[in-house]
Amino acid sequence: MDLFDHALEQDNAARPLAERMRPRTLEEFVGQEHILALGKPLRRAIEADRLFSSIILWGPPGCGKTTLARLIARHTRAHFVTLSAVLAGKADLRKIIAAAQERRKYHRQRTILFVDEVHRWNKAQQDALLPHVENGTITLIGATTENPYFEVISALVSRSRVFQLKPLTPTHIRRIVESALRDAERGYGGQGVHIAPEALDFLTQAARGDARSALNALELAVETASPDAEGRITLTLQAIQEAIQQRAVLYDKDGDAHYDTISAFIKSVRGSDPDAALYWLAKMVEAGEDPRFIFRRLLILAAEDIGLADPQALVVTTAAAQAFEWVGLPEGVYHLAEATLYLATAPKSNTTKAYFAAREAVRQLANPDDVPTHLKDPSRDGRATGHGQGYRYPHHAPGHFLRQQYLPEGLQGARFYTPSDQGYERTIAERLARWWADRKP
Repeated sequence: MDLFDHALEQDNAARPLAERMRPRTLEEFVGQEHILALGKPLRRAIEADRLFSSIILWGPPGCGKTTLARLIARHTRAHFVTLSAVLAGKADLRKIIAAAQERRKYHRQRTILFVDEVHRWNKAQQDALLPHVENGTITLIGATTENPYFEVISALVSRSRVFQLKPLTPTHIRRIVESALRDAERGYGGQGVHIAPEALDFLTQAARGDARSALNALELAVETASPDAEGRITLTLQAIQEAIQQRAVLYDKDGDAHYDTISAFIKSVRGSDPDAALYWLAKMVEAGEDPRFIFRRLLILAAEDIGLADPQALVVTTAAAQAFEWVGLPEGVYHLAEATLYLATAPKSNTTKAYFAAREAVRQLANPDDVPTHLKDPSRDGRATGHGQGYRYPHHAPGHFLRQQYLPEGLQGARFYTPSDQGYERTIAERLARWWADRKP
């Protein structure tokens, strides 16, 4: 008997709500549409019982890895075995492989092995599994919260298809919670349980994409609530806060609190106050703000308010945003904090706004043929039209600089960009002054 069979035999009422509410069909599964929507290859393979290649399910807690494995077990005619890498070792694996070999030889039945927390196995344990995955004795389904490209041996990863599961969105969590409140068989349907709108909103955000966390909090709130005279239970915001052990942060993502907080955050970074910037950042993260929204604003600020005063600001912020996509929350707060602190403590310059002066000149002075002849492309009709004639190649000049006409007629001598004296831009200012002072047309 494996872990899944044992779970199914437990008394339904004694099992935790999160266990009772596990989806029984792919139609009930919430989230992961990028790999499980109708027509997606993984879904087709599961429904047709044609999961022949090994897979690794990589994602944060509560996103559906184990549930998906259970659904595969329900759909397949292969023998399905479950191991926990935390509890099982090489001896357990040897028994499973020996049974799989007999099953394959005498009954022509495949064996699918689900290994939960597969990254917990050391290299020797993973190596022991490898040849049996390679020869088809075992089809592996590995589940891990860690990056398999770092935590699972490369030979095993190369023989598996890695599916990255994403944290559930607040909308997904809401659907799961509402389903538990409606379901009379497995949840609280028909028991007079009502959750206040603000409490449901808070729960969907505070769960941080973890369905198990949301259902555990809901169960604790219901089981510890005092019914009214008619036996009904109303879950207030305070009850949900106590159940999930987190206080709600005043933050309406569609109202003033959202816009006021991001405004305070950006102004604190622009104003070079790292402490205030961290405070507003923490408030947004705790309230469930989308970190990608915060990174978008930081990427804008890196160019708008720092620019060439520290060109590395944009590099650091971009790298932090990309790293966050790999790591996610909760550890991703380090990347948010690093980008925030770098930008808050960097020298400031807003000279990239020179673009708008140039744009205004385009709108006022542009004409169909305003490119000087010597700057035009000579590759197509240069001989006939004289395009490119008179152009001088800067790399042939001392210092790789020479003055010539680059702006259209009517804008000669115009200056849109004036570098500041901050950070690296001071070096740019000195360089431009030297070029314009020392070189003659």
